[in-house]
Amino acid sequence: MALVIDTNILLYAVNRGSPEHEYCVHFLCEAVAAGDTCFVPENIIYEFLRVATHPRVFPQPLRASEAVDFLDALFCVRNFQIIGATDRHWESLRGLIRELGEPSGNFFFDVHTAALMREHGIRRIASADNDFAKFSGLEVANPIRRHRV
Repeated sequence: MALVIDTNILLYAVNRGSPEHEYCVHFLCEAVAAGDTCFVPENIIYEFLRVATHPRVFPQPLRASEAVDFLDALFCVRNFQIIGATDRHWESLRGLIRELGEPSGNFFFDVHTAALMREHGIRRIASADNDFAKFSGLEVANPIRRHRV
């Protein structure tokens, strides 16, 4: 099964001091073992790099080379792939905006991801972000909630 990996899952997985670390690492290992194709959109790569290296956002920021090494380790696994916009992206984005009504502000980071998912035919996302529940047709797999129940 195909799924997109959201920024927060990557950040928790790289941050050994996070209480969510073990849950997210376990989830990623399970996805790989199950043969799931895990997609990381280009926008999520940049968001991960921005947060993981930011001294006012990430408690112990990584050096850029450390963040890249973490992503390299993922992309060395056959199951992990990068996706980006296609020539259908505008159509997908425009359709989502019409469906959502009047999205605004930071929500557009999630809209961007959902538009990429739609254009690539991916319906499942691993995320701890509840905003993805606002998109019709998306299934959110939250590895943190699953373990806290």
